[in-house]
Amino acid sequence: MTSLHWESTGTGEPVLMITGLGLSGGAWWRTVPVLSRSLRVITFDSRGVGRSRARLHSYTTEAMADDAATVLDAAGVERAHVYGFSLGGMVAQQLALRHAERVHSVVLGATHAGGPRAVPPSDEVIAFFRRRASMSAKDAAQASVPFNYGPRCLRDHRDRIAEDIRRRLAHPFPEQAYRAQMVAAALHNCHRRLKRIEAPTLVVHGCEDRVVPVANAEMLAEGIPGATLRVLEAAGHLYPTEQPDIDEEIARFFLEAR
Repeated sequence: MTSLHWESTGTGEPVLMITGLGLSGGAWWRTVPVLSRSLRVITFDSRGVGRSRARLHSYTTEAMADDAATVLDAAGVERAHVYGFSLGGMVAQQLALRHAERVHSVVLGATHAGGPRAVPPSDEVIAFFRRRASMSAKDAAQASVPFNYGPRCLRDHRDRIAEDIRRRLAHPFPEQAYRAQMVAAALHNCHRRLKRIEAPTLVVHGCEDRVVPVANAEMLAEGIPGATLRVLEAAGHLYPTEQPDIDEEIARFFLEAR
């Protein structure tokens, strides 16, 4: 049995937020206060993470998209804007394809469509993520810093990085769920079906992303009819930390989506 923990903040048109690898809904702590000024923001812990539970630790992005639709049911929402980040962006693609009638617009952040055309990260990055599952939470959080952030953030915003780490360590994720989500990400493939996504789409990506190279964002934007591409200069994978002003832009996108 799967039991999903979700929370709702603010009022207005609903936005469903889908987090990245191993993260709970609390990982949106920088973004929720901005979006909730004008929107109802719904966050949730993915199956097996945080306060959500799953009997089977075997995931696909399709199954995780169905979980997201279940959260909308529980929140009493027929149709929502959707913001998916990294692995959450893969889930958001599946949600827009499997439950198109539930999706008003989509923001795909720091993610890719999967399949053989997806541009992989460097061997160094791949090796790190394979090691990370067996590392302690503290060691993994510290070791991931050079991969998650761009050079400018590493130089000028160590305080923001420290706060990210502090909050991440306050909500550790189980190794079993992390490994299962890694497999879900590896198996994800929406490339040939992107043209079927009808919801207005904004693709956001840091140009210095080492985890998901920016060429993947370009392919997403080219594959989804009418999609807009927003590439952030001097930003790495965790662009909400590096360039928090993007949250205001994303809020405007949702409010203006028709």
